Parts: sequence; C-alpha cells; structure tokens
Amino acid sequence: MSADAEFAPAKVNLYLHVTGRRGDGYHLLDSLAVFPDIGDRLSVRPAPALSLEVTGPFAADLAAGEDNLVLAAARALVASGREGPAQDGAGAALTLEKNLPVASGIGGGSADAAAALRLLARFWARAGDLTAIAARLGADVPVCLGARAARMSGIGTDLAPPPRLPEAGIILANPGVALSTKDVFAARTGAFSAPPTLPAGWGDAAAMAAALAALGNDLEAPAIALCPHVGIVLAALRALPGALLARMSGSGATCFALFATAAAARAAARALPRDWWVKAGVLPPT
Repeated sequence: MSADAEFAPAKVNLYLHVTGRRGDGYHLLDSLAVFPDIGDRLSVRPAPALSLEVTGPFAADLAAGEDNLVLAAARALVASGREGPAQDGAGAALTLEKNLPVASGIGGGSADAAAALRLLARFWARAGDLTAIAARLGADVPVCLGARAARMSGIGTDLAPPPRLPEAGIILANPGVALSTKDVFAARTGAFSAPPTLPAGWGDAAAMAAALAALGNDLEAPAIALCPHVGIVLAALRALPGALLARMSGSGATCFALFATAAAARAAARALPRDWWVKAGVLPPT
C-alpha cells in the first residue's frame, strides 16, 4: 500500500476454544488467528477536520457515524497525549472501502480500526504505544494491529508467536447473514475447552489442516443453531475438491476452507453459489 493508504485484512480463527469465563462476564479464549490477503482498504488525504466516507460493496451496511471504529481509533490516537502535528484539531479525510461483510466473524471492524491507527500514526507522524490504544478499542484490535498470524488467549488481547505456518490457499464464504457475537456466546452450552498444545510448526498445508482438524471452534454449534445457513456453507466447503479443512471463523457466519495452494482455492471457489459472498486468496507463511 502507498503511504496514504493501508490494507485491513480479515482475521480468520483457524480454531477457537472457549476456555473459561471471568467474573465480569467476559469469556476467555484460545485461538490461532491468521490474516489472508482479503480485506478492506483505508485511505487518507489532508483535511481541516476529521471525517470518514465509506464506499465499497458493504458500505450500506456500515454507518460512518461517530460510533464507527475507524473514527474511534482516530480520536483515541489524538487523545493519546503524544506530541505531534495532530495533537489539537486533528484533520484527516478518511475513506474506507468496505469489502468485508459486517458482523461476519472475521474481525472487519477491528481490522479497520487497527488500519486507522497504523495509517494515521504515519500520516500525522505520531509516535506512541499503538498497542495500548488498540487494547482500549476492542479485544480483537491488538491482534489486527500487527495483521500477522498470532496465538490469542485471555479475552483475545494476550498475544504470542504462532507455530511456523506454511503458505496455504483459503476460501472465505458468507451466506449473507449477520450473526451477533453476543447472541452466539449466550447460546453456547457445555464445558469449557482446554488450550491445545501446538507444535513448533507444520511443513505444508495438508499437515497443518490435519492437526487443526483435531481442534474446533466452540462457537460453531451455537452459531448453526441460531443460523442454519452456517451449516449449509460448511457442507458446501467440505465438498469442494481439494478442501483440506472447513470451519467457521470467530462467531460466524463466515466460514473458511483451506487448500494446498491459492490457485486450488480460486479454482474451487467458482463452484460456490453466486449469491454468497465468496473470496479466495492466500495465507502467507510465517
């Protein structure tokens, strides 16, 4: 991306275990998050005041008002107390190209907020602890700030290096239905899951998928109960030639399938229904 633009990749949970619940009601998680080359784009140009325009295929589903996470990130950066040209009366005309579906379990809003922090810190020449600002914006924003694979734990803000990951192809598919994270967590029942022991790394996509198949997404069953379309998407992904693993990401309704290569993923994606949101791409190696 250019100096006045930033990519906001989707966050995909290759597995997600709910490991407990804090006294304040927040659930504790363990997950391996990755970032394919599929996402939103944020750009900026000089302006006397702060503003946000939303374009792209999902612009109509996302308000550009004061509660938008991109604007919240910009205001948080201004309020961080760091010296710089934007300390008072910060100005920037931001444009968000919204390519990811809203409320779809792939961290789109968090990715956009993280991209805003990276972009505006550069645009305004601001120094400071972006990680601390990110943590105040939401549990997924810190991992999205780095936009690279990480193991998440706690409420999602405790980050550790991932296993060594091979390059792989990926398909993301959403049936066009939004799911409330709060509702999915509320529908979850049963015991909590233990954090798995992961190896140092995997040699190829097939080995990674085989190991991940022994794990799961603890929110998948409650999501399917609330939205049976998720089960339909998963069945379609699992039936694709070359699919190594299919699973729901986050709290849904977006699901993913892993492939040996990006070319295999792109070829397989053509078989999915045209009225779904479907994107194919690559998971970069670590």
